[in-house]
Amino acid sequence: MTTKSSPRAKAAAADGSETSYEQALDELERLVAAMEGQQLPLDQLLQAYKRGAELLALCRGRLQAVEQQVKLLDGAELKAWEGS
Repeated sequence: MTTKSSPRAKAAAADGSETSYEQALDELERLVAAMEGQQLPLDQLLQAYKRGAELLALCRGRLQAVEQQVKLLDGAELKAWEGS
């Protein structure tokens, strides 16, 4: 499985300015599936690993930013989720 992106998507992904959390997570999941499926030659595997590390950092950063916003909204104390 190869992951092809448009030049615009690659440019947006390079600085993370236009890539949403959901887009990054989706691409990361596709990369992991391709890597686990042993469908990539060694050089592409290395590139996929590097891209995966970038996407993981982007996702973690976005999650931390949201967590900080939630802490501000909840008075600096992150509360346990009480979903149904």
